[in-house]
Amino acid sequence: MAHQRDRIFAHIDAHAGLHFNELARQLDLAPGQVQYHTRKLEHQGKIVAEALFGQTHYFTTGYDPWERRTLALFRRETVRDVLIYLLEHGPSRPNAVADALDIARSTLEWHLDNLVEAAIVEKRRDEQNRVTLALCRPAETARLLGSITSSVPDRFVDRFIRLVDSFLAE
Repeated sequence: MAHQRDRIFAHIDAHAGLHFNELARQLDLAPGQVQYHTRKLEHQGKIVAEALFGQTHYFTTGYDPWERRTLALFRRETVRDVLIYLLEHGPSRPNAVADALDIARSTLEWHLDNLVEAAIVEKRRDEQNRVTLALCRPAETARLLGSITSSVPDRFVDRFIRLVDSFLAE
């Protein structure tokens, strides 16, 4: 019993921000088993479970709320692509980001809603009300981004969304 709990804790420690289903899939455990052990770990104060953007994500202690929101969003491929673009190019216009990533503007806006709400990206408006996207905390964003790799199912979901968007745009 404790072996599975230790295994779950080690996996959460190595992959901060994993959501519940991904944790169960990667460890090949039944959802009820993961639920039981994550609750025990949470009651012991070893992990933090946080409902973010429609999923429960798990973290070891030591991450502040901004880092937890940021790590949860980094699990999405399109979000990572947007942030990498902004890290590489600096403040940019939304159309430039959408064109460079070959995504629909509506897809970008959907992800931007979460990024702005999480205070990862800000929308700056000039005197003519034109929007420029900029990272709120570029150094911290780059540091956290380096610690994330996405799972295959997460990449499939992101690519499916992009595919549907491309069909809708035509």
